[in-house]
Amino acid sequence: MGGVFLAFSDFIMRSLAKTGGVEAVQTMQVINREVFRWVFMTLFLSLVPISFIIVGYTAAHLDGPASVLMAIAGLTYLFGCFGVTLFFNVPMNETLAGMKLDGSATQDYWTQTYLPLWTFWNTVRTLACAVSSALLLCGLTLAATAC
Repeated sequence: MGGVFLAFSDFIMRSLAKTGGVEAVQTMQVINREVFRWVFMTLFLSLVPISFIIVGYTAAHLDGPASVLMAIAGLTYLFGCFGVTLFFNVPMNETLAGMKLDGSATQDYWTQTYLPLWTFWNTVRTLACAVSSALLLCGLTLAATAC
């Protein structure tokens, strides 16, 4: 998931900003509709229950640093990726989807709100995925070496 988010923060949003105008808004509206295809949504949404399982399992069955790292990994994904998506990126996507392509309000929203804020929150998601993965890997490594 972090790789998908990284691509958007690193070059897709920057490229759309450079194209500007109606084409950029229209492209992002299409991307936001196409994201609901099964591959992305399956991966994105399946990590939510997996994160809950990781947190629950580590709380019930492990103790020590490995447990803490893995629990924080699960919580980092839940809040830093899924929560940010739900409370920040999706509402901006929905606002953009409802806007007319040729309106001045749309261009103002695109340049002054959507591009900077959506990209900021997307970068938060990218970092949360990376941190979550690193914490889980470290926790699993610690747990494996303690066996």
